Amino acid sequence: MALYQINLDDALLHGLLQQDGGVARLLEQVLNQILQAQVTEQLQAAPYERTEERQGYRNGTYPHTLTTRVGRLTLRVPRIRGGEFSTELFLRYQRSEQALVLALMEMVVQGVSTRKVAQITEELCGTEFSKSTVSTLCKRLDAIVQAWNERPLKEHRYPFLLVDALVVKVREDGRVRARSVMLATGINETGYREILGIMLGDGESEIGWRTFFTWLKERGLNGVDMVVSDSHQGLVKALLACFSGCTWQRCQTHFMRNLLDATPKSLQTEVYQRVRAILEAPDPDTARLLLNQVLHDYSEKAPKAMRVLEEGFDDATAVLALPERYRRRLRTTNSVERLNEEIRRRERVIRIFPNRASVLRLLGALLMEMDEKWTTGHRYLDMQEYWEWRTSRAGVVKQLA
Repeated sequence: MALYQINLDDALLHGLLQQDGGVARLLEQVLNQILQAQVTEQLQAAPYERTEERQGYRNGTYPHTLTTRVGRLTLRVPRIRGGEFSTELFLRYQRSEQALVLALMEMVVQGVSTRKVAQITEELCGTEFSKSTVSTLCKRLDAIVQAWNERPLKEHRYPFLLVDALVVKVREDGRVRARSVMLATGINETGYREILGIMLGDGESEIGWRTFFTWLKERGLNGVDMVVSDSHQGLVKALLACFSGCTWQRCQTHFMRNLLDATPKSLQTEVYQRVRAILEAPDPDTARLLLNQVLHDYSEKAPKAMRVLEEGFDDATAVLALPERYRRRLRTTNSVERLNEEIRRRERVIRIFPNRASVLRLLGALLMEMDEKWTTGHRYLDMQEYWEWRTSRAGVVKQLA
C-alpha cells in the first residue's frame, strides 16, 4: 500500500470547522496532493529533479470535476508528455456507477450517442478519453462481474426461488433489438436473500428459460421447494421440466391483473375484494369454499373472469400450504419487481445499450452490490418454523407409507 505525505495550510484547517464547504476543500487539497504524488511515483522523479531513473516529463494538468458526498471537487489531473498518466483514484466508485459511466463511454466511442450523452460523459470522465481507455476499464469490471455471476451455488440450499425477466434494447449489427434479461433470486436455508444470477437471452421462450435454469443447476443450485413467477407459458413449461416435484406459486399480483382484465369494469371493485379474500384465506380448504361462492355469484355476470379464476386457483393459492408467516413474502414476485425498478432507473439513462456486454456489466454490477447488501444485512425470513414444518410433514408422509 502506498503511503503519501500530505501538507495542509493553517488557513484551510481553521476554515474547516468555521464555514460550510470546509470538508470539500480539505478533501480537494488532499486528493490533488495524492495525484501529484502518484505522477511522481510513475515518472520516478519529482518536478525539476535530475535523475537517471526518470521515466518521462510532466506536461501541466487538466481540471476534472468529481462529485462526492461532501460536495463537488475540482481536481488537477497531471498530464505526461508523450504518455498517459495512470491513476486508480477515479476507479473507486461503486461498481454500478462505473458500469453506467462505461456504457455511456461506449456509446460515444461507437458514434451512436446523442450530444447530451457525450456532454454527460465528458463531465464524468474528464475532457477526453480513447477506445483503449474504455477497453481497459471494461476488462477490469467485466472480470469482477463475471466471477460473481458464475460463482458456485452449492454452498447453500435454496428452498424458495423467485424468477422474472425484463426486456431491454440492445444495438446489434447496426440495428436495435429487444433482448430479455432473466433474473433469479433465492432465499437460502438460513433465510437470507441472494441474487443467484442473470442471463441475457433472445426471448422468453421455453428453450431460453431451460437454458437459464440448467445453468443455475450446473452451478450448484439445489434444495428448491417452491418457485414463484408469473404465468408466462415458456417460463412455466421450463419450470415444470427443470424443477420436477417443486411447487409452483403463480404471482398473485400478475394473476389478479389478468383476472381484472377479464372482468367487466362495473364489477371490478367487488370481484377484486372477493378474490382478495380467497388469496388471503387462512388455509386451502377455506380458500376452496370461498372460491365456490364467488363462482356461484359471478358465473353469469363475468363468465370470462370466472374461467380465469377457476383455472388459476390452484397455482395462485399454492403458498397457502406453507406456514402463515412465509405467505406474504412468497405470494408475489414483488421483491424481484423492486429490483427491476432499480435496473430501470439506470436503464432509462442508457435507453439503448451499445452491446450485449454492456447490459451484463451494468446490470450485473448493480445486482452484485444489491446482493452484498442482502447477504450482509437483515435476515429476510426466519426459517426455523419452515424446517420444523418440513420435518413434521415428512414424518406424516412416512407414516402413511
